[in-house]
Formats: sequence, C-alpha cells, structure tokens
Amino acid sequence: MRCALLSAATLIVIGSLESTSSAADPDQKTPVFARQNLVAWCIVPFDAAKRGPRERAELLQQLGVRRFAYDWRDEHVATFEEEIRQLQGRGIEFFAFWSFHPDFVPLVAKHNIHPQFWITAPSPDGATQADKLNAAAAQLAPLVKQTRELGCRLGLYNHGGWGGEPANLVAVVKQLRAAGQADHVGIVYNLHHGHEHIRDFAEVLSAMQPYLLCLNLNGMNDRAEPKILPVGSGQHDRAMLDIIRASDYSGPIGILGHRAELDAAESLRLNLDGLKKLLQQIGDEAWKTYE
Repeated sequence: MRCALLSAATLIVIGSLESTSSAADPDQKTPVFARQNLVAWCIVPFDAAKRGPRERAELLQQLGVRRFAYDWRDEHVATFEEEIRQLQGRGIEFFAFWSFHPDFVPLVAKHNIHPQFWITAPSPDGATQADKLNAAAAQLAPLVKQTRELGCRLGLYNHGGWGGEPANLVAVVKQLRAAGQADHVGIVYNLHHGHEHIRDFAEVLSAMQPYLLCLNLNGMNDRAEPKILPVGSGQHDRAMLDIIRASDYSGPIGILGHRAELDAAESLRLNLDGLKKLLQQIGDEAWKTYE
C-alpha cells in the first residue's frame, strides 16, 4: 500500500501528542495485559463476516476491547469518517491508522482524534549501514513532518527485510530523533513478523523499549509454523509473556485477527481466551479483567 503524502500547507496543527507508550507515560497504572490496555489489530480486511463500521464497533464493544487499530484498504476510504463516528459513539479509541491517506487528514482535527500512524519501515539499498540509515531517514522525513504537524505519533512497523530488524528500527528512530523534531517517532513491533527473534526476544525488547509505541502479540512456534496463531497456542507464548512482564514495558498490547477465513469475532475471542489462560498460569492478576 502506497503512502499518500500531503504538502505541509494542507496540514493542521492540533496540539500536543498523547502519551501512548511506556517511555512517554512511565507512571501508567493499568496492568500491561489488562483488557482495557488491548488494541484490536487486523480485523478490517481480515474478517470473513465482512463487517462495516457499525458492526465492527459493536463487536469491539461486546468484547470489551477499548482500542482499535484501523487496517483499511482502498474500498474503505469512503467510510473513514463513519468508522470514527461509530467508534466514538461507543467509547472506543481510534488508536492507530495504517499507512497514510490524504482523505483521513482533515478528520483528525474534525473529530479531535490523535491516532498513531503505522508505516512499514523502509528497507533501502545502500553500500553501507550508514547509507541505508540515511536513505531510510530521507524517505521518512516528509511523513515525520506531517505526523508531527497533525499532533500524532509515527510508528515504524516491522514487516521483514532490513527495515524489519529490531536493531535497524532502533537505529532509524535514533537518527530521526537526533535530527530534531522527531520525538513522536517510535516503533510498532509485531511478533508475527518476528519469529527469527524468539530466542533473543529479551534483548530485542530491551533495545526497542525506549521507543516502543505498541507491541502486537501472536502465538509463537518455531519457524513460523503457522505464522498467525492465537496467543496461548504457541510453544513459546508463556516464555515471551514472562519476558514482557519482567520488562518495564507498560504500553499498549495488540491482539491480532489477520485470518481472512475466520470471523473477526472468533479471531479476537481466541486471543482473549488464550491470553486469559496464560495470565492465570503465570499468576498475573490482569486475567481478572477478562471475566
């Protein structure tokens, strides 16, 4: 999906950034795995029921999931505003917007929302690591400026390649921040794109943590077999939850749909049930929020 960019003249400055990560909000009291801290992700095109905005908001309300990351496709552009209205009417936060689209820009100020913008981190060519870092920073610079002027955070999303490597994500964020006026840029890390880091997840999480805007869970088996798996069904899930609990991360936690053959209600319930079971097993009191 291409990222449609606007000139700075068309953007609206709408105030300060909201705190959405543990780095920005170190005094957050909500337990990291509490239901109210969860974000529903990949349930728009990945939904066998083909819900519209109203039905999707109703589902989230029924499940008690209070945050929503919007993974739109071209056919959803016409209903951007209706999606916002339906969520707001049910007290659900429009937490994140996939990629970027000019039709969404005026809706940010109109509806007083401050979503994160999640963009696949670039994997540019370059002879050296420095060349790649400079190219990635240059590619992202217009979007860094636009999201800053919108009063929103920009999350670099791991989706394979050079840009999907945690060390490179951290390096790109550091370079952008060092250049100035980019403290709103961070990392959105997806376990379903991180199977190669199961063994060193503790080190990976520690390196990313100061910049982490959202951590999206997935059931984790060796060799990504299968790639998408409900939390609690993977052979490494308990160990990875223990690592997250042992860290200081207290930011948002995403749960994943991403299975087009399933009703999104089933995908989310499988994750909620699996997460509750794991939390009970490890003695995390957050399981009580799933009752």
